[in-house]
Amino acid sequence: MTDAPETTTDSQEATPALTTPPPAAGTTGVVDALEAVGPVPLLEPREGIPPVVADAAALAAIVARFAAGTGPVAIDAERASGYRYGQRAYLVQLRREGAGSTLIDPVGCPDLSSLGAALADTEWVLHAATQDLPCLAELGMHPTSLFDTELAGRIAGFPRVGLGPMVEGVLGFTLEKGHSAVDWSTRPLPEPWLRYAALDVEVLVDLRDALEQELADQGKLEWAKQEFAAIAAAGPPPPRVDPWRRTSGVHKVRRRRQLAAIKELWQTRDRVARERDISPGRILSDAAIVAAALAMPVNLQALQALPGFGPRVHRRALEQWFAALDAARAIPEAQLPPPSAPHEGPPPPRSWAEKDPLAAARLSAARAAVGTLAESLNLPQENLLSPELVRRVSWTTPGDGGPEAVGTALRGLGARAWQVELAAPVLSHAFTEARAAVAANRTQAPGN
Repeated sequence: MTDAPETTTDSQEATPALTTPPPAAGTTGVVDALEAVGPVPLLEPREGIPPVVADAAALAAIVARFAAGTGPVAIDAERASGYRYGQRAYLVQLRREGAGSTLIDPVGCPDLSSLGAALADTEWVLHAATQDLPCLAELGMHPTSLFDTELAGRIAGFPRVGLGPMVEGVLGFTLEKGHSAVDWSTRPLPEPWLRYAALDVEVLVDLRDALEQELADQGKLEWAKQEFAAIAAAGPPPPRVDPWRRTSGVHKVRRRRQLAAIKELWQTRDRVARERDISPGRILSDAAIVAAALAMPVNLQALQALPGFGPRVHRRALEQWFAALDAARAIPEAQLPPPSAPHEGPPPPRSWAEKDPLAAARLSAARAAVGTLAESLNLPQENLLSPELVRRVSWTTPGDGGPEAVGTALRGLGARAWQVELAAPVLSHAFTEARAAVAANRTQAPGN
């Protein structure tokens, strides 16, 4: 059992607006209501701050309580991003009709598989599900169906889809977001943080219901359902290839030896951060890594003169970073990292005009066509078809690029049925025009 507080608060009278929420988004009623009274701040959970569950006995009671509840379950998780290594959860919040709200400390309860099993047939309601699902999976919780309120907002065409703006714009409430970036690994957790965490799941199901109606009114509900099903069915993402290449500022480095220095410094930082359970950026900044790689200092004094390695850096740490640079200097030329990461799929688009002019023309036409279609649907372009999917289908579409061929290619690349239905005819037309333009250019070229 951890020292997370077992905080209880007397039940509070429900905020009046909770019992009579404004109409759903997309209606003139919500605008009129907000203009008349303004958004209502949510200051206290309906039943007060629930006690933090931090041992097996308390967890068993929560499992039984939530198994007996009805309807969807609102779920959220708090991490210590920027403070701790990795993305583990340090608090899990849930709310369900008939069960109320609960706050669970994963430090004291690292295995929530019993809770996951109890909610196996229940729809989970999350905001930005892909952010929380990995850390929930580490605790043994996996949804079979879900509703993502952030993604629903995107598909419905809302310009701002953060939880605060969505709750305010759709339900007419304001949420305090001042604690979103705090160190949730802190123990004991302060009461204001717990209040904030409980409020985050307070109206998620209400938001879900309003967005479902909005999507249905727009004729987009089936699109959203397919997207939610894809998220729930997706496995863990594959490990990143050469994660050190994501160092901010790496584009400034041109020489392979300098790339090797970034790799050695990044890997050393990652090892130290993992061992100390500290966010890598708190060990050494990306800017310092890039500065050292560009300068390749030949002694400790020269390294210490660089930004990020000044007098406050302990000599032992300084020697550690210099050893990483020495390791980069010792790598044989043939073993230095290549300028770009190995990858599957099409080459970088900047080389298409030379490698395959027709594919380059298809890509240009496809981007314009998808952008126009997305705008007409009041839908972000990346939610209609991701840029990577557009690149791949433009590079690989076989034959004459007719609607059937494009649809087959899209399905093979993982597009959902609604995306194929909408985008295949548009892409096919774009590819036809691109082919005609390339043919005309060849005919007009000198020597033809």
